[in-house]
Amino acid sequence: MERLNSWGDIAKEYGSKLIDYLPTLLGAIALLIIGLWVIKLIVKYLKKLFEKKDYDPTLEKFTVNAASWGLKIILFVLFITQLGVESASLVAAIGAAGLAIGLALQGSLANLAGGVLIIVLKPFRVGDWIEAQGVSGSVVEISLFYTKLDTFGNQRVVIPNGELSNDNITNYSFNKTRKESLTFGISYDDDIKKAKEVLTNMVMEQENVLKDPAPQIIVHSLGDNSVNFSVRYFAELPVFWDLHWYMIEEGKIRLEEAGMTIPYPQRDVYLYDQTKMKGTVREKKSE
Repeated sequence: MERLNSWGDIAKEYGSKLIDYLPTLLGAIALLIIGLWVIKLIVKYLKKLFEKKDYDPTLEKFTVNAASWGLKIILFVLFITQLGVESASLVAAIGAAGLAIGLALQGSLANLAGGVLIIVLKPFRVGDWIEAQGVSGSVVEISLFYTKLDTFGNQRVVIPNGELSNDNITNYSFNKTRKESLTFGISYDDDIKKAKEVLTNMVMEQENVLKDPAPQIIVHSLGDNSVNFSVRYFAELPVFWDLHWYMIEEGKIRLEEAGMTIPYPQRDVYLYDQTKMKGTVREKKSE
């Protein structure tokens, strides 16, 4: 009987405490529900704002996610505080957890920092063709931790932002125009002025070649087997590669039609009769 009475007293004590604590618990739950609803409205408003202003998609995604997570962390702290947890203890616990997570995820945090730098500084955007980390391709997605590229062979490459932000990046799509430099070789016996005239006419006839800056056709170098011309011109990005392939083929065709010789490396091989060489040596010795 005494044990039952003691259990009854304990139940009454905790029951009374639960009843006294119930308003605090309900208030914290109400704060959590209302807070999540308000955060949802704020995120929705931010998305509409970005759609109206036509901001960069990467910056839009980053800002919305950062705002959402930041508000949720603040709401969590308010919720825990409302339950009666001391703020000093909560801050100490969050600091200790943050330190442990930071030590365990050093690489991921470096990628996060790199992602923030890429999004803020914008060395490239989605759709740009870049070359970095030994890979070249079109940027498909820029997230906080990784950047995804599609290569010329339609392969998906994922590069960590930490390494990407600390290395050289070549952005081929940054400017609206791009300069080409093609090399054509002719034989030393061919007419240089005539070859230059043929290449000049070919370049000037192309509508997609920009006239400003003006194209250049110059003698680039005197090689071991050929006189090398450098054909330099600017073209807009959408037509750059089609023009590149066409000019290579058309240049060879026109030079050959003009009677020019397209040289290639040659080696002259001389064969000697060893018997005659030995006889010549003996004669010289006898003399």
